[in-house]
Amino acid sequence: MNSQQVKEWAKSFGADLVGIASDKYFEHLPPENNPRSIYPEYKSVIVIGRRILRGSLRGVEEGTNFGSTYGSFGFTWLEDNFLSKSTYDLTCRLEENNLEAVPLFGYQDLDMSYGMPVADGKPAPNVIVDANYAAHAAGLAEYSFCDLMLTEEFGTRQRFAVILTDAELEPDTPKSRSLCTECAACVSGCPLNAINPEKLIQKGAPGFEMSVAEVKMDICMNCDNGAACGRGRGNHRDRLAAACARTCLVQLEKSGKLKNNFSNEFRKRTPWARDESGKAINDYSEKAFANDGRFK
Repeated sequence: MNSQQVKEWAKSFGADLVGIASDKYFEHLPPENNPRSIYPEYKSVIVIGRRILRGSLRGVEEGTNFGSTYGSFGFTWLEDNFLSKSTYDLTCRLEENNLEAVPLFGYQDLDMSYGMPVADGKPAPNVIVDANYAAHAAGLAEYSFCDLMLTEEFGTRQRFAVILTDAELEPDTPKSRSLCTECAACVSGCPLNAINPEKLIQKGAPGFEMSVAEVKMDICMNCDNGAACGRGRGNHRDRLAAACARTCLVQLEKSGKLKNNFSNEFRKRTPWARDESGKAINDYSEKAFANDGRFK
């Protein structure tokens, strides 16, 4: 069995994206985020992704439907059912081939509760492996300027899960930045000014790091512009349908860089916006919307 076989299996189980990350890109991580804390003998990290349906974002873009479209087909059902089923089926196939495989849900570490260490020297449960970081290390995605994951297939529209395995698989090379031009459309596209382009941090696998603007998550927690929280996911605010992410998607589609193309543009009208209290921001909505997708 080799990496190509694993990728073919993943695709047959519904995965839209699949990559292999070397364990060397995880060795520097702290115990509370390190795969070796969960499975000390693992040798490879398999990352699979499934697309967020573009149509699931339509109701959010129009400001008329959130839960039954994006909430289901872009967020919780996508993670809990569709992506989880692909992860489960691939794990089953690996086990059928006498390989140990540990499936991990794509939780983010922020605000997740921790238990008590079971012994001295062990990290407190639950250890959370960052699926976004793993997707970068596996050559599937790059970090955007506003700290979202971008793929050449779908732009901002995907979610990831991880499988740790003792199979020694040929790894993919981590992504370098090629989709994001740091145009800062996401910065001006955020109604709450939660993205600070003046404060940059480095993210990504060692040797492939890229600059990411500081995102003030305390402000995002009050975002009523498409950001969402999912049950059982701590207090982490999901931003993949928020104004910043939708503006980024508009920019990427206009650039012609994405493989998943559409006959009509995603953004058809001037976007709506609400402040932290939920009140409409008229001056934001009235700003001229440039042809390149940026607010002036």
